[in-house]
Amino acid sequence: MNHEILPLTEHTGAEVLGVDLSGPIDVATCEDLNRAFLEYSVLVMREQNLSAAKLLDAVQIFGEVFEQHNTCFALPECPQIHYLSNQDHYANGKRYIPGAGYHTDHSNDAMPPKATILCAVELPDRGGDTQFVNMGRAYADLPDEMKARIDVLEGKHVYQSKHSTRKLMGLPVEQQEKVPKSVVHPLVRTHPETGVRSLYLNPIRIEDIIGMAEDEALPLLDGLLAHATQEKYQYRHRWRPGDLVMWDNRCLLHKANGDYPHTQTRYLYRVMLKGTAPY
Repeated sequence: MNHEILPLTEHTGAEVLGVDLSGPIDVATCEDLNRAFLEYSVLVMREQNLSAAKLLDAVQIFGEVFEQHNTCFALPECPQIHYLSNQDHYANGKRYIPGAGYHTDHSNDAMPPKATILCAVELPDRGGDTQFVNMGRAYADLPDEMKARIDVLEGKHVYQSKHSTRKLMGLPVEQQEKVPKSVVHPLVRTHPETGVRSLYLNPIRIEDIIGMAEDEALPLLDGLLAHATQEKYQYRHRWRPGDLVMWDNRCLLHKANGDYPHTQTRYLYRVMLKGTAPY
């Protein structure tokens, strides 16, 4: 194995050097990368200049590809790969900034994706960082009384929460029947591979806490999010050309920053990997 895995913070993120995902990866390297993914939750693989088809082949060393919900972003030549671009607009003409606001991907699915992978194709000269927060660390630091309170709670997740300040692109008609109307997940989930307990929040998707009045549920969710997104739980990724970044949706939140000149294009490929039902 002629590669290096270098931690980026003391709790989240590692840089992978010396791996070329455009060609075959030996078994020992595959095992090492999968171990590192569980340990660091975010892997940053440099200098991966991959076509969509090559990316699709490469990521399957980590798991089976998940079918993303909004097919309007699917690449015609490779539909399992979607794109993120700041050059799309809502129907009212306002620019769409993909990934804005802390969230975890596709939590409105009965079995949300375990991982999301982005591969940089075109980047602005500055800005556009992606921030990650370690929800396991955030949960571990909560007072015992709060843990006891939330350990038994469940949230209802929908495609677009009525409480969300971020508005998503609407689903194509043919997808509306395929995407669940709502699902229920625990507010605290157990990682199926590491056993770590993590907050499982999603301000974009969570509509209600089951059995709790809205005037009690919303302040609770807001307080937990404010706690979890403290800087001490964060890893901030500053993109470079050729970066492939993979993260664990089971124990992280993430957001993309729109603080770059929108006369310049930010365009990335996105693929997700199948997960299991949160418990």
